[in-house]
Amino acid sequence: MVRLAQVELADPLPVDEVGDASAFDDWRTRCRARLDTLLGPLPDRVPLDLDTLESVRCDGYVRHKVVFDTEDVMSVPAYLLVPDGRAAPGPAILAVHGHGPGKATVVGLATTEAPNGDYAHQLARRGFVVLAPDLRCFGERADWNPPDHYACDTNLVHAVMAGWSPLAQNLWDLARALDVLGAHDLVDAGRLGVVGLSYGATMTLFLAAWDQRVRAAVVSGYFSSWAESHKMPWNMCGSQVLPGVLGQLEHVDLAALVAPRPLLIESGRQDDLFPATVAAEEVSKLRTVYRALGAPDDHLVHDVFDAGHQWHGDEAYPFLERCL
Repeated sequence: MVRLAQVELADPLPVDEVGDASAFDDWRTRCRARLDTLLGPLPDRVPLDLDTLESVRCDGYVRHKVVFDTEDVMSVPAYLLVPDGRAAPGPAILAVHGHGPGKATVVGLATTEAPNGDYAHQLARRGFVVLAPDLRCFGERADWNPPDHYACDTNLVHAVMAGWSPLAQNLWDLARALDVLGAHDLVDAGRLGVVGLSYGATMTLFLAAWDQRVRAAVVSGYFSSWAESHKMPWNMCGSQVLPGVLGQLEHVDLAALVAPRPLLIESGRQDDLFPATVAAEEVSKLRTVYRALGAPDDHLVHDVFDAGHQWHGDEAYPFLERCL
């Protein structure tokens, strides 16, 4: 923690210069290059070979269990929720789960300590096509571990030995999930959104910053800063970090790469992991960026609510309906 507190950004977001289009564009080019460098090597693209394993009728939609390939040796299990009555291509959402049982949580088939976590289910009922995959080490992609081993951290050890980053591997999987959504007959590939809570919000922010196909994003229970989020020593895990990221890339930097696309950030006032006060300070910097880029005020929303580390949704659902 001492060293973490001493880290200074080598190339911080130039809040005082965002009105200078040339200077800010140069900074964003450098920031994107740093992100690419930190992510390291990425897998080769392979055919998705999407396969549907079962279909179950639910309240207002059909839940398909699907699997698709993202590497020559890696497949991703997911739930694809298709709302009733959809006759023409429309918006779709990639719903990314947080720590816990995996995709089963966001579709309402499993519960965690965080309330309101069934956002994939809620979005499908509102008419969105939704894809909810398992991230590596979660759900059907979880390998057995001894009780004293944490899967995310064990996976980091194995990945580092092979020269990979688990965050980059999951980011690759999620980008291929966007391919799956964009290819669906009932999806308009120009109207793709991504949402996530906690670890899912980590991946949401990185994906929206990295992949321009994301037209709107909801980052819930994550946005603050590296220094603040590490004050709880057990807060971050091996799947949420990039080697060498400190001093190179901050949460607000990633969000600045999302701008001027619509972004909603949820912060619980009682969330000790990602404090709302710190989030508000960073959102204030970010708002300067959005305004300098000419984005409407409603393209950046900070929903601060009275609860802890959980999904809220009160503003997120109408935000997605409006922006997609």
